[in-house]
Amino acid sequence: MKLEAITWQRMAERLAGHLDAPAAGDTWQRVGIDGAPAADTGVLAEELAGALRSRGRAVLVVAAGGFLRPASLRFEYGRQDVDAYLQGWYDTGALWREVFGPTDPGGSGRVLPDLWNPVTDRATRSPYAELPPGGVVILHGPLLLGHWFPFDLSVHVSLSAGALGRRTPESERWTLPAFARYARDTDPASTADVLVRADDPRHPAWTGLPPS
Repeated sequence: MKLEAITWQRMAERLAGHLDAPAAGDTWQRVGIDGAPAADTGVLAEELAGALRSRGRAVLVVAAGGFLRPASLRFEYGRQDVDAYLQGWYDTGALWREVFGPTDPGGSGRVLPDLWNPVTDRATRSPYAELPPGGVVILHGPLLLGHWFPFDLSVHVSLSAGALGRRTPESERWTLPAFARYARDTDPASTADVLVRADDPRHPAWTGLPPS
C-alpha cells in the first residue's frame, strides 16, 4: 500500500474539500476518525473541524470517550478484561440513539455531545447541541469500525505494533491484545475510506482521498 507524506493541517484541508465536493444540501454528514488512544484521534478531529468551519460548515466534534458505559458495567469482569473492553466499554446503543439517529434524513439535528463522565462515574447532563442541516458530526476514538455506523467518511489512524506499544502508557498496556484482535478481526486499515499511518505523529502519511 502506497502512503504519501502529509501534514495534519493539509490532510484536514483535503478531507474538508472532499466532504464539500458533493452538494451537502440539507442533510448532515457523519465522519468517523478511528484509532487507539495512543493515536490521539482528537488532533485530526479538531484540525478537520477547523477546516470545515473555515468553509462555513457547522461542526460538532464528539469523542467516543464521552459515551463510555458506567463502571459497574465496564468492570463487571474486572478492570483489565480484554473481551469487555472490546465489546462492552463503549455505549454503541447510545451513540446510535444520540448521535446518528438525530442526523439521519428527517432527523432533529439535536445531538448529545457526551453522556457519561468516567472520572465521576456519573451522567454528564450536557445540553443537546443543535446542529443545523448541512452540518457535520465528527466522531473520534477507538474501536469505531465494525459497528455499521453510517459514516459518510471514515478515517483510521494506524500505529504499528511497536509504535502502539511505545506510545501506550504502562497502565493501559493491557489493552494492546484488544487492539491486536481488533486489527485482525475488523481490519480497520482496509475497512476505512482513508488510512493514516502515524508512527511518528510529527510526520503522518496517508493513502489519500477515496474516489468521489
